[in-house]
Amino acid sequence: MANLHTTFAGISSPNPFWLASAPPTDKATNVNRAFEAGWGGVVWKTLGEAGPPVVNVNGPRYGALLTPDRRLMGFNNIELITDRDLELNLKEIREVKRNWPDRAMIVSLMVPCQEESWKAILARLVDTGADGIELNFGCPHGMSERGMGAAVGQVPEYIEMVTAWCKQYSKLPVIVKLTPNITDIRKPAQAAKRGGADAVSLINTINSIMGVDPYSLTMTPNTGGKGSHGGYCGPAVKPIALNMVAEIARDPATAGLPISGIGGIGTWRDALDFIALGSGTVQVCTAAMVYGFKIVQEMESGLSDYMDEMGFTSVSQIVGKAVPTVSDWRYLNLNVISKAVIDQDSCIQCGRCHIACEDTSHQAITFEKNGQRHFEVKEDECVGCNLCVNVCPVPNCITLRDLPVGEVDLRTGKPVVATHADWTTHANNPLRIQA
Repeated sequence: MANLHTTFAGISSPNPFWLASAPPTDKATNVNRAFEAGWGGVVWKTLGEAGPPVVNVNGPRYGALLTPDRRLMGFNNIELITDRDLELNLKEIREVKRNWPDRAMIVSLMVPCQEESWKAILARLVDTGADGIELNFGCPHGMSERGMGAAVGQVPEYIEMVTAWCKQYSKLPVIVKLTPNITDIRKPAQAAKRGGADAVSLINTINSIMGVDPYSLTMTPNTGGKGSHGGYCGPAVKPIALNMVAEIARDPATAGLPISGIGGIGTWRDALDFIALGSGTVQVCTAAMVYGFKIVQEMESGLSDYMDEMGFTSVSQIVGKAVPTVSDWRYLNLNVISKAVIDQDSCIQCGRCHIACEDTSHQAITFEKNGQRHFEVKEDECVGCNLCVNVCPVPNCITLRDLPVGEVDLRTGKPVVATHADWTTHANNPLRIQA
């Protein structure tokens, strides 16, 4: 039986599924409901320093990108850090952790980039029982205009400096939450490690504007006729997040740095992708806001069933398994040849593969045969690009096959000379592969 128990940066939780710092973790009522549903941990919504309260807009805070059948693909928010009193938040954190001692309780923090500010707020966390802190260096809206959030996360020197302060003034594990609004995600991760971070989490939300009202020609959503760029998340950002997680996981300069993966996770399959690419835990927000806290139960059962099927007994056995398969383009095996194959028994004759290939690719799919509507791959034109596989509405109707060594590629007239197995011994110089 698979064991989902996870130890991440020294923090224990019954499973790797955590709620990210966001509206769902803003108060005890929500977090208690989350733990009752089965979440392994939470990152409490970002706390700021004591003083004048944070004020959120009393109007639209969220925007959405929907499919034609109204499934949510992308989500945008302009909500700031917690607008609740610091002392009240600390009191509730203390109470929730006392009632749920086996769950991971991480507290997200954001204060001005001044040593005394960080020292002061860390001192107030001491008796809450929190298991760790997450430094919010990623918020792209509102707070970054005040010199916090992404304004810090985009400057590696600041990341290193603040991380070092937090390690100096606290004994709790420090997780640095990174912004994706940067050219090379490895640089801030390296800075976090130099500062002594115990882990990093990513990605935070992406700068975005959701659209414009065609009748008023004002951006949407808006409050009083004006809107602000917000943070973009949801299923649409998952590929971006996976790439950034993998970049850190395979960077020698951040080797061994634990990663908590965030971005578009809504199912156990999503979580598996993040874990296999190096994440020790995963954090969820948008899916919980759309479907409720009980989605974690499907995540738990799905991951557990998968692990049983594959013979894994612990999550740690999966962490990073796929990282060695991520490569720079220059190391790809150019001698592997793939061709599309259409299963005529499951083909519904819709023609989408033909149109896509004919108009935008290699004219490698026929339209008719013997005067009848019929779609078939012309191997002498197919380059195995995978476009037809992706546009076909029938699962597994179109697949790719790799030509075995010796088979002639009708497109070039040359035989295939190297398999993937042959390739592994030439990974550093693709131009030297020999037949």
